[in-house]
Amino acid sequence: MRQIKLDAMTPDNVKAIHMNWHKPGSRRGYHHGNLREALIEAALDLIGSKGPGGFTFAEAARHAGVSPAAPYRHYENREALMAEVAAKGFATFTQTLEKARNGGKPDPLSALKNCGAAYLEFARSQPAYYSAMFESGLSISAYPELRKAADEAFASLKSAVGDLIETLPQAGRPPVLMVALHIWSVSHGIASLFGRGDGAAFKQPNSAEELLEAHTLIYLQGLGIKA
Repeated sequence: MRQIKLDAMTPDNVKAIHMNWHKPGSRRGYHHGNLREALIEAALDLIGSKGPGGFTFAEAARHAGVSPAAPYRHYENREALMAEVAAKGFATFTQTLEKARNGGKPDPLSALKNCGAAYLEFARSQPAYYSAMFESGLSISAYPELRKAADEAFASLKSAVGDLIETLPQAGRPPVLMVALHIWSVSHGIASLFGRGDGAAFKQPNSAEELLEAHTLIYLQGLGIKA
């Protein structure tokens, strides 16, 4: 940024300063006190346009309208910033699943189906968060807050599965964890292949929702659940 003398603060110079620190294209300009939020919003913008690995730490700072050194006040490096973005994504994801589950109402099967639909809707409506959560290549175990947020999201889905498994005769119940992992894997695979919101989805004659529902019904029927 070009240097401007304090005794030369003309309206044009004020405008020049504003344009240097509030970059066009960013979600919001940086203001004192919300640096962390500005960087997260900048990272989401860049993930949406370039993917989780397509930008540098300095570029995130520039997109947020701050100096390259400013992010180090909160983050050790780019990966730490990405970890917080992913953790926020998982937190939002958990809220989405819990709302869809609705405490297991009106019945466990409907609640699980609603969770599956919510999974797909999240992937479609929050592609930047989805990429940060699942495609950034982060070591989740290296970031405790990210690990916690991811575990809470899975716990929500596992609870929905557990409610449904409890409707089976106790002697023949499959392990809840196994079924939850299967449901998670299928949901994630269909969301990633056919339900993306970033334009990378494979086009099929059936919708992602139809594919997920068909697979879930076949799978649950194999477990003896009347779906």
